[in-house]
Amino acid sequence: MSDFPLLALILILILGLILLAEALLARYEVMAYTAGWRAPTSELPHGMPYARGADPDRPPDAYLVYLDGIGKRRFRDTRDGGQLVQALITKAPELRVLGQVQPYSPLADPLVNRPVWEWLRHHIALLLFLHNVMQIFVAADRRYRPLYNRAVGAQIACQLRLAGHRQGSAIPVVLLSYSGGAQVATGAVEELRAHLRTPLLLITIGGFHNGANDLTHAHHLHQLTSGGDWIERGGTWIFPQRWRLFRLSGWNRARRAGKITVHRLDPATHMGRRSYISPETRLPDGRSHLDHTADTVIALIRAHHGAPATADDPSLERPTRTRSDENSSISPIHGN
Repeated sequence: MSDFPLLALILILILGLILLAEALLARYEVMAYTAGWRAPTSELPHGMPYARGADPDRPPDAYLVYLDGIGKRRFRDTRDGGQLVQALITKAPELRVLGQVQPYSPLADPLVNRPVWEWLRHHIALLLFLHNVMQIFVAADRRYRPLYNRAVGAQIACQLRLAGHRQGSAIPVVLLSYSGGAQVATGAVEELRAHLRTPLLLITIGGFHNGANDLTHAHHLHQLTSGGDWIERGGTWIFPQRWRLFRLSGWNRARRAGKITVHRLDPATHMGRRSYISPETRLPDGRSHLDHTADTVIALIRAHHGAPATADDPSLERPTRTRSDENSSISPIHGN
């Protein structure tokens, strides 16, 4: 028992050193991009298409860019994110879907392409998640946020061009984000407006973000959430810009302008067997959480560009007022 305090102290010191190293590495990447020390990559692995879904020989109804949660560490989809992407492609073949964007790398450099991180993946996999978590906080830091937003916004614009999107096109672009991907999605709005000059729709699923990014030039933001999602609620607590008191934050200005609509996906959780994208847990109507989430996303996109929303999703008919502060102003689906 006498050794326990010493062991605990050693573990705390080790964890502290790891977090410090992760913080420094996360900042290094955005500074390397800004200083021009390294150029972002735009090439994908051999044989990997720049987009899936709608036939590249005809214009899609919309381009959908999926920004995954902190498990994203390669160009290819994560296991859970891949299930959502595949469900969207299957249910909405009119969409052209991009899932290769690296939301946690300003240099568009997947962790699995780096020898040191590949070793860590096999020995201390937790560090991969800590790296991406730290990137979220760098992207939220007011000192680095404009640089990070510019880097990832440019990465998204580049991948869209390679997938066939043209500047000034009337075809809308949808940023669908999961968890921490919402920080990147909300931050990319201004950069994408400059690059694309096209309608931009945001859909967040369990979005974890600081609420500081300017959403003036987003057509609309649909917030998919659940009362069982304690991680998203945690974001509304720890980031002051999400508090009602900070009326001039980007989030609160967008909310007052009627740009944010909340859709409840209860009883889903943020992760695990009952998560938003779980194919196992079933709702009373027989659909899985994955189907419910995919149907909701597709219906929102189709409503946005005027196509009939074929998904049977009652949550789109009457958005539900919730207790959390960011959900206090709910409007029907509309543009600004």
